[in-house]
Amino acid sequence: MISKAVCDALEKFVQPENVHINEPMAGHTTFRIGGPADCFVEITNENEVFEVQKYLKTVELPYFVVGNGSNLLVSDEGYRGVILRIGSKMNAIRVEGNRIYAEAGAMMTQVSKAAADASLSGLEFAAGIPGTVGGGVVMNAGAYDGEMSFVVETVRTLTPDGEFIDLEKDSMEFGYRTSAIKDRDFIVTAVTFILQPGDKEEIWSKMKDFNARRREKQPLEYPSAGSTFKRPEGHFAGKLIMDSGLQGFCVGGAQVSEKHCGFVINTGNATCDDVKNLIKEVQDTVYKNFNVRLEPEVIIL
Repeated sequence: MISKAVCDALEKFVQPENVHINEPMAGHTTFRIGGPADCFVEITNENEVFEVQKYLKTVELPYFVVGNGSNLLVSDEGYRGVILRIGSKMNAIRVEGNRIYAEAGAMMTQVSKAAADASLSGLEFAAGIPGTVGGGVVMNAGAYDGEMSFVVETVRTLTPDGEFIDLEKDSMEFGYRTSAIKDRDFIVTAVTFILQPGDKEEIWSKMKDFNARRREKQPLEYPSAGSTFKRPEGHFAGKLIMDSGLQGFCVGGAQVSEKHCGFVINTGNATCDDVKNLIKEVQDTVYKNFNVRLEPEVIIL
């Protein structure tokens, strides 16, 4: 457990109202699951990212960076360390010609709307993704045949050594739901997108269509972390799960969605252990039936 003295020290780098002790993480994930973080810090600018990271490394305290918590499952016991949230307090968006500059806390949906308003095409796929730009670029988020790697020009990051660097697209090594910085302790602070001019009405129409398809096919009325599993090569996770007879299967308050088997949902009182046990049961059953090992897409903290 981190002492109050640590939280007091962090108030030297950020406004006191942005430092929270024993903050329930259930309120900061789309799964609505998670116990308290020892200390929860809301970041508002790059300088705060720099100073807070420097301090935490000096005192050798663990930390984890979150955005909207849309791809995150947090333990019922919470997090023993410091959570740094880069979200709504660091979410500026700026359009310049056919480029869009967005701070890491900007929501993907808001950036896609800014692009549409500016008659710029390429971010339509992001219209309904409930994550931030920072999280989206780290995991190369995508949907409907689009993904971040198609439109990213540069990614501004703070390295583990405390240096700000702008990574060009080619340096990001984007892959399916991964990038060069995914497991390397880099903190994304901003992303520059390069887009193509398009017809505003056509762009908005495409975004509305994608959102309608999401509402029709996905269980958006329940808390979840989106698609629970990565797409296995040559297969679709949802179909493998459905063909295994697991549609609607429950462990405690966690359930394989009856609407889309690729989603594990929180029916109202699910715990982290419920979700983890359900994931394992799905993995084991699908492997037994199809010799395919499903890999979780959700990050478990």
